[in-house]
Amino acid sequence: MAKKGFGFRSKKAPQAQIPLMGGKKGLARIGKYLKRDWQLYLLLLLPITYIVIFHYVPIYGVQIAFRNYKPRNGIMGSEWVGFKWFEKFLGNYNFKRTLVNTVLLSLYSIVVGFPLPIIFALFLNTLRSERLKKFTQSVTYIPHFISVVVLVGMFNQVFSPINGLYGTFYRLLGGAGGYPPDFRSAADSFRHIYVATGIWQNLGWDAIIYTSALSAVPMELHEAAEIDGASRWSRLLHVDLPSIMPTISIMLILRFGHVMSIGFEKVYLLQSSLNLTTAEVISTYVYKVGMGSSSDFSFGAAVGLFNSAINCILLILVNLITKRLSRNETSLF
Repeated sequence: MAKKGFGFRSKKAPQAQIPLMGGKKGLARIGKYLKRDWQLYLLLLLPITYIVIFHYVPIYGVQIAFRNYKPRNGIMGSEWVGFKWFEKFLGNYNFKRTLVNTVLLSLYSIVVGFPLPIIFALFLNTLRSERLKKFTQSVTYIPHFISVVVLVGMFNQVFSPINGLYGTFYRLLGGAGGYPPDFRSAADSFRHIYVATGIWQNLGWDAIIYTSALSAVPMELHEAAEIDGASRWSRLLHVDLPSIMPTISIMLILRFGHVMSIGFEKVYLLQSSLNLTTAEVISTYVYKVGMGSSSDFSFGAAVGLFNSAINCILLILVNLITKRLSRNETSLF
């Protein structure tokens, strides 16, 4: 049976074939559809225009990465230098540090942050009280709507060793030295801070898709398992979890497609001169190189293109691995 609604396809499920017609008959059929559903196509016009303007038109500027771009000469008037800027980045002393920091921070976020929404959704689904379930959902996904700037400001206020709750409680409990150590600026603490704040902000929101998937699990499966003597824990492991596994696979593939794209805003706001050894990632490095005092647009564009290319390769590889390992050949494409 073909599964629906989770954004994936299985080779075992028959695919609907849409007949393609050319010539006058094909044009007449297209005109018929446009005339019949013109309101729907009119609604699609705005998002399509947005995607074309902001996602496809800027692709023209990618060639900056292969030119010695000078704003006064324009893109086409700037000298073509080939892979000069890519070679410069690969030979730069910052290459290894930014690449390692980006990969470690992203993998840390995936290993710790990816399973938690799944676990949260599974246990939320076991709650019998609908009122408690809705209250828990609301409380946990409200932080998602807090902007990153406000989130970092809240974090700094709460954990300030001088006037924050962290420092106040430390002094009330008789801490030695008057003020506690400021772990916000410590290089060893940066990754833990980034991942922990991300989990707090996105746990409830990320669990929504898994909660929706669990609501589609047929009750007949639970009833049959209960008749066979399965406990609630057994049903969770052998009914609920396998039922949402295709959704988990797709979300994991998409997550790996952004391994190299660490959120710029929060990393940049949490950075300081003391934690740059672990906090400098590719996105912040591109910003500082391309928009900083040097304004090296070509070099920054080359680094950004390198980052996007790695993301694309990882997406394809993880999708291929998931397709090979999954029994129903679940994949994104």
